[in-house]
Amino acid sequence: MIHLFTDGSSRGNPGPGGYGAILRFGQHEKELTQGFRLTTNNRMELLAVIVGLEAITRPELPITVVTDSRYVVDAVEKKWVFGWAAKPDFGKKANEDLWRRFLKIYKQRSVQFRWVRGHNGHPENERCDQLAVWSATKGPLLTDEGYELIEAKRG
Repeated sequence: MIHLFTDGSSRGNPGPGGYGAILRFGQHEKELTQGFRLTTNNRMELLAVIVGLEAITRPELPITVVTDSRYVVDAVEKKWVFGWAAKPDFGKKANEDLWRRFLKIYKQRSVQFRWVRGHNGHPENERCDQLAVWSATKGPLLTDEGYELIEAKRG
């Protein structure tokens, strides 16, 4: 069993943001984090899960994703994302670029989700939050092209 702990952060919504993820398999552990100059909290929550799943090199192993994001957990567990993806107007859905990326990797893995209350003393969730905030505030900050391209088209 692989455990993937995740969190996302945005300093303003939109604003600078970041994600943090911890991959744990037995005694092995790896931290992943990155910051972006302009993004949203939901994008960072979802991107943390995506990047973590993409980093797993043993796709045959079951994965438990532990996150404080109701946005991500509910979209998957209540099967909303699968309904969205089946509709012709999926391209108009918020964060459609990331949801497409998520679905691609999700279909290649055996994943279950577990929601935890954020900022409630869960050690790995607290660490992921620290990583996400640090990346959002210390940089280097990348361009969240999916978000900025969509906003440029709207503006």
